[in-house]
Amino acid sequence: MEENKKEEVLEENDEQQEEVEIIEEEQEQGSSELDELRQEKEELNNRLVRLQADYDNFRRRTQKEKEADRKYRSQSLIEELVPVLDNFERALQVEVDSESAQKFADGIKMVYNQFQSAMDKEGLEEIPSKGEEFDPNLHQAVMQVEDENYDSNIVVEELQKGYRLKDRVIRPAMVKVNQ
Repeated sequence: MEENKKEEVLEENDEQQEEVEIIEEEQEQGSSELDELRQEKEELNNRLVRLQADYDNFRRRTQKEKEADRKYRSQSLIEELVPVLDNFERALQVEVDSESAQKFADGIKMVYNQFQSAMDKEGLEEIPSKGEEFDPNLHQAVMQVEDENYDSNIVVEELQKGYRLKDRVIRPAMVKVNQ
C-alpha cells in the first residue's frame, strides 16, 4: 500500500509538473503576444504622428499658397496696365497752347491720378532709380556713361520707369549707369 501511495504521489507530482509547464508555456505565449501587441500599438502610434505632421505641413503649405494668391492676384492685370501708365505720362508731357487743349489735358491728368491711385492701392510701387546704386534685380542697364558728377555704379538717368508689386519686380527700370 505504501508503494501505491508513492506511485500516486509520483503521478500527482508528474501531473503537477506538467500543469506547471503548460502554465509557463501559456505565460510565454501570452507574453510574446503582449509584446507583439505593444509593438503594433507603437507602430500605429508612429503612423498617426507622421500623418498628423503631414496634414499640418499640407495645411501650412496651402495657407501660404492662398496668401500668395491673394497677395499677387492682380499681377497679370497690372502687368498689362503698366504700359498704359507709361502712355498717360507721355500724354501729360505734351505742351498745350490753347485753352480747350489745356482743359482736355487737365481731364487726362485727373484720369491719370485716379488710375495711379487705384494701382497704388493694389500695391504697385515705382522702383527708385536716379542717384541710386545700380541693382541688377531692380534695374536694367541699357547704357553706360562716364560722368565725374556721379560715383561708379550709380544710376545717372532713368530711361523707363520700373515697377514692383509689393515685393515682386513687375518691370525693371531701364537706366544709364555711370562706369
